[in-house]
Amino acid sequence: MNHDDPAAFERAKVLFLEGVAHAEAGDAASAEARFEASLALLPERASTLANLGTVRLALDKTEAALHALERSLALDASQPDAWCQRGLALARLQRLADSVASFERALALDEHYRPALFHLGCMLNESRRHAQALQAFERLLALDADSGAAWFRHGQTLQALGRPAPALASYERALALDAAQPQAWINRGGILRESGRVAEAAAAYRSALAHGGDAEMIAFCLAAVEPGRAAPAAPPRDHVQGLFDDYAQQFDAHLVQALHYRGHEALVDELRQAAGERWFGRALDLGCGTGLVGELLRTRATRIDGVDLAAGMLDAARVKGIYDRLVQADVATFLATTDDCYDLVAAADVFTYLGALDAVFAGVARVLLPGGLFAFCCEVADDDGAADVVLRASLRFAHSRAYLERLAREHGFAVLRLVRRPFREDRQVMLNAWYGVLSR
Repeated sequence: MNHDDPAAFERAKVLFLEGVAHAEAGDAASAEARFEASLALLPERASTLANLGTVRLALDKTEAALHALERSLALDASQPDAWCQRGLALARLQRLADSVASFERALALDEHYRPALFHLGCMLNESRRHAQALQAFERLLALDADSGAAWFRHGQTLQALGRPAPALASYERALALDAAQPQAWINRGGILRESGRVAEAAAAYRSALAHGGDAEMIAFCLAAVEPGRAAPAAPPRDHVQGLFDDYAQQFDAHLVQALHYRGHEALVDELRQAAGERWFGRALDLGCGTGLVGELLRTRATRIDGVDLAAGMLDAARVKGIYDRLVQADVATFLATTDDCYDLVAAADVFTYLGALDAVFAGVARVLLPGGLFAFCCEVADDDGAADVVLRASLRFAHSRAYLERLAREHGFAVLRLVRRPFREDRQVMLNAWYGVLSR
């Protein structure tokens, strides 16, 4: 077709405007069809390609969206909105550095372009560049101090930087502008809970629930701050996985240096006192994390397998080269389904994130060879009353000695050692743990 034909141009224009109208009405599929038809008549129209990319993003056609946006920008690189949409497409493809660069290109064209500032801050946080993310959100808030979403992201960023007090103020600004932000209520509740303001935390969690927040996660948080509320048997899987994926990069330094964690060392010491210098053919590290226990067991075992729910932790452990095999799985599920057997199973600082332990003890009994050893540690619940399992305000579970001894009996273990020793700090108070070594 001759693209200089006035009739073709007019028809392409009509199709383009129809596409815009469908897009504004929320009908992305019809908008896509109109933009494609318009481009069939006039294929080199930057604005049509940019709009096509935008509606394809709305349809989750990310690769196709990126292709259209890059064709548009090759024709006209002066479109901040197209650079911004390209950044969103790249973010979905986990190309974080390219996404950040695309938002920065949009801002180079228009330093006040609010969507680019917002998404730049989000991607900088995803890239763990929190100080730069804070600058982006502060630039955005200087332009629009009435954005509840921007104040929420500002609070998240401050929290990531370890500044809970100003983060709390940002969440409160966000909620004053838009109370229908359940995650802001949850995050606000978390800061209040960690600072000991449990009644206020409970009220925040209930507000999160009223505004449609994750009912399972909120029930878990409420059980930690409302006296008399029954604790769930286990935390939400997504909570544990997300917690440790986010924590993986700074895990070793923060746990050992900031919290003075010594659980891994004390556990291996108790194992030595129970087993002497016994050599183990095959060991299993439950909730292996980055490999703090695995490093210590490496000189006592021919082979070590590690299991953890968080991919980020496994990535950090893999770099150390400690383990012969690493598996991403829930520990109870792995124990119930694996065909492998072991003569040593270790679990350091794992039970604090599991709650009820019946399935774990049953699984260890299933995979442990006769005469094999099961070494573990868990926070002491006996100081909190008579309950077998206690969910603390830290969102960590603690377990009683009587509960551990009963599980050992029920699952055919002999108790070689079960002693109370220091574990780690929590708000500058040293917590104690039960360190157990059981024999199958």
